[in-house]
Amino acid sequence: MSETDKYFTYPDDVDNFGFDWGRLALTTAPEVNGASQFSAGVVFVPPGQGHSRHNHPGAEEIIFVISGTGEQMVEDESGQPDTREVNAGCTIFVPDSRFHSTLNTGDVPMQLFVVYSPTGPEKMLRDAPDFRIIPKEELKAG
Repeated sequence: MSETDKYFTYPDDVDNFGFDWGRLALTTAPEVNGASQFSAGVVFVPPGQGHSRHNHPGAEEIIFVISGTGEQMVEDESGQPDTREVNAGCTIFVPDSRFHSTLNTGDVPMQLFVVYSPTGPEKMLRDAPDFRIIPKEELKAG
């Protein structure tokens, strides 16, 4: 294994964070490859599923829709929700501490690439009541 192998990571190369609404493959983070300024990964959301309204205090987020169709909500500065239909190619910026949610309204899985800056918000996901680890071996077998 070379020193730079950790710079090239696929979603099934890492243990995934599993939830009732889908899963997150954290492919860039301090514990994965030493990233120090941000963390990032791929989110998989099955049809009809989504994550509820939440925020990341002290961190900004970028969401890029790789595939699928859904509704993305981001609250404005006054706390009013702005919900838009999004599909492949859309980039959503979520300002620091802003509440947001995602719902897959399509009939195929939705894939999102997410970036958190600074790193850290993904650690709070471990406190969710439906959180579980999906071992990478299980992903590669399935």
